Amino acid sequence: MKKISLLKIIATIVIVGLIGMVSYNMFDKKDTYSTTNYYLDTVNNISVLNTRKSKADKLLPKVDKLILDIHNKMSSQMNSSEISAINMAAGIRPVKVSSDTFNVIKIAEGYSKITDHKFDVSIGPLTSLWNIGNDKARVPSEDEIKPLLGLVNYKDIVLNEKESTVFLKKSGMKLDVGGIAKGYCADKVADLLKSNGIKDAIINLGGNVYVFGHNSQGKNFSVGIQNPTTPEQKSMGIVVLTDKSVVTSGVYERYIEKDGKIYHHMLDPETGYPFDNNLQAVTIISEKSIDADALSTSTFGLGIEKGRKFIDSIDGVDAIFITKDRKVYTTKNIKNKLEITDDSFKLAD
Repeated sequence: MKKISLLKIIATIVIVGLIGMVSYNMFDKKDTYSTTNYYLDTVNNISVLNTRKSKADKLLPKVDKLILDIHNKMSSQMNSSEISAINMAAGIRPVKVSSDTFNVIKIAEGYSKITDHKFDVSIGPLTSLWNIGNDKARVPSEDEIKPLLGLVNYKDIVLNEKESTVFLKKSGMKLDVGGIAKGYCADKVADLLKSNGIKDAIINLGGNVYVFGHNSQGKNFSVGIQNPTTPEQKSMGIVVLTDKSVVTSGVYERYIEKDGKIYHHMLDPETGYPFDNNLQAVTIISEKSIDADALSTSTFGLGIEKGRKFIDSIDGVDAIFITKDRKVYTTKNIKNKLEITDDSFKLAD
């Protein structure tokens, strides 16, 4: 009798354990879990796919914290940020900053050098004057713009890597890392997720998209290319890829209108006015989001001919150009991978 009772107890324990395991797996199943926040002056959505809920619940708050930390360091809209501290000390003294801020400025300075001055991290005096994207946005006069052009020059940025300090030589200079910070942040988020065992994810920081791994069907991701002729979130085409970042700069993102003319947010460091060419948008596809972020704005400024040559000279980077007359130009490696889904757009040679 004792043996039978003991066997019953063991059997009951096993059954209860199996029920517990089944219940745990039901409530901790692999699925897609997301977090959404508003930092870096945009809406950010990060999704982990094919991931257990318990892991997502632990990890996604860390993602939110990471993005907030970068926002607090690099926002030019916050007086307490490191970027603001650098700007306020312009012409006075160097400012010691975190490794994050120093690295972003160093990389941005490098892009300022290689993009024929179409990307300049010291564009701050001009972006502050126009203020596009904020309630106080306006079209300034030429008399207001001209004095500021001499303050926009990446060569007047002094970086001391040993001391981790940044110094702006001229009083009135301002850094604006808005054209590169989201890309840097997307790369950091990807590193955090991967280092914690996440195999599949979609990172979308206000349109800066980074995907790695596979979707819920085990396939590469279909990433939409924004239709730049409408403010609605509609695509004009798709590219299927993985382990890549897709970043678009377009006239539809932020702009103001005066006397029937549209003034977008991408400013030419040489003229102080928005880039004026036949482009509506440029999409960059690269392995690192920080590269795509910086290159999307600068390539827009270069225009189609120079922009295509420039991107074709960089390994692992591709570009899609959309003109005002809805023609689509690409660099050589992406042409056969782009599927145009809106018939009003035509692929050009």
